[in-house]
Formats: sequence, C-alpha cells, structure tokens
Amino acid sequence: MLYIFKSKAAGDVIMLEPNGERILQIIGKEPGPKGIVLPEQMPAAIAALEQAVAQSQRQGAQTTPTDKAEKTDAQDDTAAADRVSLSQRAAPFIDMLQRCHKEGKAIVWGV
Repeated sequence: MLYIFKSKAAGDVIMLEPNGERILQIIGKEPGPKGIVLPEQMPAAIAALEQAVAQSQRQGAQTTPTDKAEKTDAQDDTAAADRVSLSQRAAPFIDMLQRCHKEGKAIVWGV
C-alpha cells in the first residue's frame, strides 16, 4: 500500500506503507487507509517530527564503526532499508505541514 498525502497548498507526498505509518505514528495519528491532519494539529506534528529526527540523528552518531563491522550479511540486507534516514524521509512531509499550516489547509490521505 502507498500513502499519498494530498493538500491544496502543496504537492502530493507519496510514501511506502512502512514509512507512512512511521510518520503518522510519530505525529500521533492512527495509521490507516484514510485520515486527515488539520491545520491546528500541524505545529505539534512538525515539532514531533523534528524531535524524532533529532533523536534518530543522535542515535546514528552513537553507532560505532565496530558495531557496523560486526553485522552479518543478513543483517546488512535488513539494514539496507534503514540507509535512508528518518530526516530524509520526513523532510518532504515537514515541508508539506509547514506550507499547509501557513495557508490553513488540511492534509488528507486515502480520499
């Protein structure tokens, strides 16, 4: 499943299901086939995403080269999906939230 986030104030943001669900969980929304983020909810959503990104970056900085060298091939394949950071995945959605909040427009998905 794809999450296609739409608004009248910004272009669509498309995410694969696991990434979309993670973003929605971070901002306190229930992942599902349909939903909405109202303009009054956007400042809290932006703050939550920025905090999660900062925490993710701190955790990434704490990983030592030894930790990376000890991974098996199977673990390395599993970690391949994690090579795109939360910061990179969240940036388009944060931009969308900021634009929509400024213009007072909701963000919807599944409609």
